[in-house]
Formats: sequence, structure tokens, C-alpha cells
Amino acid sequence: MTGPKNEGSGNVVLGVVVGALIVIVAGFSAYALAGGDIPGLTDEPEIQIDLPGN
Repeated sequence: MTGPKNEGSGNVVLGVVVGALIVIVAGFSAYALAGGDIPGLTDEPEIQIDLPGN
């Protein structure tokens, strides 16, 4: 008797793909809500120079 060997594998693949899409959409949403800036990743250094006499 030979029957289908991997009956549930299609559901597992579909679940992984849907899960990955949810993570990607959540990431883009967080990026958009942050105004397009990721906190902690700045290209410009923050330097402040205080000169005496002011």
C-alpha cells in the first residue's frame, strides 16, 4: 500500500511563507511609524563643541 507520503508538508510551507510576510509587513510598518529613521542607527555623529567666553 502506497499513499501520499507528505500530506502536511504543503501546509507547513504555506505557514512559513505567511509568517515571513507578516514579519516583513510589521517591519515596514514600524519603519514607517518611526518616520523612516531607525533609532540608534545614525549616519551623522553628534558632536557639541563649547567655546569659552560665551
